[in-house]
Amino acid sequence: MNPVTYYQEHVEKYQAEVKRLGKRMASFSVLRLLVFLVSGFGVYLFFNALQIMIPMLVLGVVLFLYLLSKYTDLKHQRAFNRALIHINEDEIEIANGNFYDRDSGLQFQDPKHFYSLDIDLFGRGSFFQFINRTSIKEGTVKLAESLKANDILEIASRQNAIKELNEKPQWRQYYSATSNLVTVETPAKQIISWLNTHKNFLPRVMLWLPLVFSAVSVLIIGLTYFGVITRPEIIGYWLLIGLGVSGIYLKKINVLASNTDKVRDTFRQYAQLLDLIENETFLSELLVQKQKEIQAGDKKASDIFKAFSKYLDALDNRNNLIGAIFGNGLFLIDLKNSYQIEQWINQYGSKVSDWFEVVSFFDAYNSLGTYAYNHPHFEYPELVEKGATIKAKELGHPLLDNNKRVDSDLCIDKEQFFIVTGANMAGKSTFLRTVSLHIVMANMGLPVCAKSSVYKPIKLITSMRTSDSLTDDSSYFFSELTRLKYIVDVIQEDSYFIILDEILKGTNSTDKAIGSRKFVEKLVASHATGIIATHDLSLCEVEQELEDVKNYYFDAEIIEDELHFDYKLKQGICQNMNASFLLKKMDIV
Repeated sequence: MNPVTYYQEHVEKYQAEVKRLGKRMASFSVLRLLVFLVSGFGVYLFFNALQIMIPMLVLGVVLFLYLLSKYTDLKHQRAFNRALIHINEDEIEIANGNFYDRDSGLQFQDPKHFYSLDIDLFGRGSFFQFINRTSIKEGTVKLAESLKANDILEIASRQNAIKELNEKPQWRQYYSATSNLVTVETPAKQIISWLNTHKNFLPRVMLWLPLVFSAVSVLIIGLTYFGVITRPEIIGYWLLIGLGVSGIYLKKINVLASNTDKVRDTFRQYAQLLDLIENETFLSELLVQKQKEIQAGDKKASDIFKAFSKYLDALDNRNNLIGAIFGNGLFLIDLKNSYQIEQWINQYGSKVSDWFEVVSFFDAYNSLGTYAYNHPHFEYPELVEKGATIKAKELGHPLLDNNKRVDSDLCIDKEQFFIVTGANMAGKSTFLRTVSLHIVMANMGLPVCAKSSVYKPIKLITSMRTSDSLTDDSSYFFSELTRLKYIVDVIQEDSYFIILDEILKGTNSTDKAIGSRKFVEKLVASHATGIIATHDLSLCEVEQELEDVKNYYFDAEIIEDELHFDYKLKQGICQNMNASFLLKKMDIV
C-alpha cells in the first residue's frame, strides 16, 4: 500500500473512532447524572428507613464510581485516537514537503564533526528535520547520535531492525501516540543523576513500624467505638505521637517528595512505553537484544516502573492537609511511602539508565522505521567486503522531489579519487551531498535513494563549508587549512571516504591551483578514496599522471540565450562555464 494512502485511510479510521468514543462519553455522562439524581432522590425518599436508604446509597456510589471509571477510560482512548490522527496527518503533510516548521536539530550541529556541518544533516530543510519522529528528548538525542556515529560495524543488524520496524506501522504509531500523551519536564539524565546520588535516610525499622503503628491505631479506634476505652482523647494523644514520629524525618521527606514530584510523569510515560516494547514480538537480532535488556529476572521492567509510579503517587497525596494529618498521625503513611521509594531505588536505581536507554533506542529507531516505510522504492545497500566502494544505479538526493529529481549512476572503486568539474548551478554540490548521504544512510542501516546499491562500508569525512571565526581569531583560509590538516591526520588512522568542495578558496588562483593539486596527490598517495568538486580545470590534468584519478563533470548548455542543465554525471572534463553568461544575463556587467 502506498504510504500516503495508508495515512489517509487511518486518519478517517481514527476520526470515526473519536466520534464514536465521544458519543459513548456523552452517554456515560448522562448515566452518571441519572445515577446521582436517582440516588439523591432515594436518600431523600427513604431517609427515615435506614435499611433501604443505606444499601441504595452504597449502590449509587458504587455505580457512580464505575461509570466515572468507564468515562475516564473512554476519555483516554479518545485522546489516544486523537494523537493517532495527528501522527497520520503529520505524515501526509511531510510527504507533501511541509516539514520546515518541525524541530531542525540545529543544537546538534558541530563544525568539528566529520561531516555534519557540510551535508545539511541538521538545520532548516535538513535530513534530520525530515526524518525525525522522536517523541522524547532522549530519543531525539539518540537519533542525532546515530546520524553522526560514522559507525561501519553491525550495519546488517541495523538494516534488519529497520526492516522489521518498517513492517510494523501500527506498533510504531501506537508507540508515538502513547509517548505523546504524557508530557514530561525532567530529562532522563537528571533523573538518573538523582537516583545515583540519593542517600537513604530511613532505618530498616520502617519496614514494619508503620504496619504495627497502623494496627495499634485501628485497635484503639475500635476499642473506643465499642466502649472498651472510655476516654476518646486517647485517640488524640496517639495521633500526636504519630505526628511526632513522622516529624523527625519531615524535612528529609519534603526533599524526597520534591524530587519525586518532578519524575512521576517520566516514570509513568516510560512504564507505558516499556510495556509496548515487552509485549511486541520481535525477530531481528538487534531488537530482540534490546528487548532482553529490559528484563529483570522474572519481573517486567514495565511492572517495576508501574510499581514505582504508584509509590510516587502515594507520596504525592501528602499534599492533602487532612489526609496528611490523619494519615501520618495514625498510619505513618509518609514514612511507609518514603521507605518503599528508597527500597525501590536501592534495588533498581542502577538499572534505570539501561531501561531508559532502551526506550530512547526504540524512539529513535521508530523514526528510522517510519522513514523506510515512507520510501518503499528506496533500496537497502547490498553490503560487500570486496569490490567497489559504491556501485549505485540511479542514485539521487533523498530530500528532492521524486518528480523533479535527476539521478545518476556512480561506481567508485576503493582508492579511486574523482575530480568533478561543472558550471555554476549544474549540480556539483548537490551530487557531493547525495554521495555523502548515501554513505551516512547506508552506515545507519537505512535504505538509500537509488534503484540499487552495492556498498563496501566506509567512514565519511568532508570539507565543503568553512568559515572564519572572530571568537577563535582565525581567518577563513586558516580555518580551511585546519580542516584539511585534520583530514590528513585521520586518514592515517582509518579508511575514510573523503568529499571536498572547492578547497583553498581563501587564497589566490595560482596558489589554489598548485595547493589543490598537491593536496589531491597526497590523498591519492595515502590510498584515499573520495571526490573533489572544483572549478579549476587545471586540476583535471592529474588524471593523466595518476591512474587512480578520474575526471567527471556536470554540464550546462546555452540554448536560445537560456541556460539548460541536465544534472547528469558524465565522464570527462566540463567545457561549458556560465559565470560570464550569468553576469551579462543579469545586467551585472
